[in-house]
Amino acid sequence: MHSRLWTLAGAFFFCLGWIGIVLPLMPGFVFLLVALFCFLRGHPEWAERMLNHKVYGPPLRDWRERRAISRKAKKSAVIAMAIAGAITTAMVGFPVALIPLTCLAAVATWLWTRKEA
Repeated sequence: MHSRLWTLAGAFFFCLGWIGIVLPLMPGFVFLLVALFCFLRGHPEWAERMLNHKVYGPPLRDWRERRAISRKAKKSAVIAMAIAGAITTAMVGFPVALIPLTCLAAVATWLWTRKEA
């Protein structure tokens, strides 16, 4: 039962990850990392398939093995966050937008300070 819950959670986050890859304002790779975490506990074969994927496997392995992110991925994420921040500010206005802008700035800072792959 326990492994089924991990597998179900992994499938859910995997789907969110792929949606996030299609929608540039949603953090797809983060959801793929969570899916990998869940699959490692619930369905190791699926985790292995993710790690061996020709496109997404290398960055997943870099994070899992060295907690490293490529410079290209960092730039892409920060640009996407800046666009999301601008859209949020335009939609809700400045005082209210300070909350998500602060969160985005914190995440961008954390992301940029990670080791590079």
